[in-house]
Amino acid sequence: MQNNPIILIVEDDDGISSFISAILKANDYSVLKTNKGTEAVSMICSHMPDLVILDLGLPDIDGVEVLKKIRTWSGLPILIVSARGHERDKVETLDLGADDFITKPFGTNELLARIRMALRHARKNTDGSVFTTQYVNGKLKVDCDKRVVTMEEKEVHLTPIEYKIIVLLCSNVGKVLTHDYIIRNIWGPYTNESQTLRVNMANIRRKLEKNPAEPEYILTEIGVGYRMAEF
Repeated sequence: MQNNPIILIVEDDDGISSFISAILKANDYSVLKTNKGTEAVSMICSHMPDLVILDLGLPDIDGVEVLKKIRTWSGLPILIVSARGHERDKVETLDLGADDFITKPFGTNELLARIRMALRHARKNTDGSVFTTQYVNGKLKVDCDKRVVTMEEKEVHLTPIEYKIIVLLCSNVGKVLTHDYIIRNIWGPYTNESQTLRVNMANIRRKLEKNPAEPEYILTEIGVGYRMAEF
């Protein structure tokens, strides 16, 4: 099973929201939707989408405020789609950390191209190098392009959250990651997901390890966090 990239649409116009959703689903993206800014922030913490499409004219709080809130703790790609076409609006949102700005109305091909570009940029480190697209550690393989995880050449069916945890551990193989570090990177800083993390780790171990009670890959550092063993 392939874990398709998750895109959150934050748009109060039902017609436009449905239009974007249909485009994304037809191109193998998973879609989440909301028409409120406050709910968008909450959904980002709980679902950790791969990209956010954000309208500025929301009914509860302005999209600029949503952008500011997200950028205090997350670097996930944010694509502004708005009827505000003035240069100052574009400059303001880009200076605040938006990855791109599309003015309504827009074409399907343009939207998809901007999404692909934002997702590619999200794989880059701050020094400009690109994250590896595949992790191989012993008999565990993670293909980040296809979003597929295999153990001993057999595909492992993971939830989107489980997949993100595996990628985080694999990208820091051999390092101890604290509970807080994992929670902050997966769910955001404004959550207390300690029990949820334990449940997810237990589920991952059942899917990956020969003996979950004596794991070989995901090791527990008691009272501290977890470490992906290096093979």
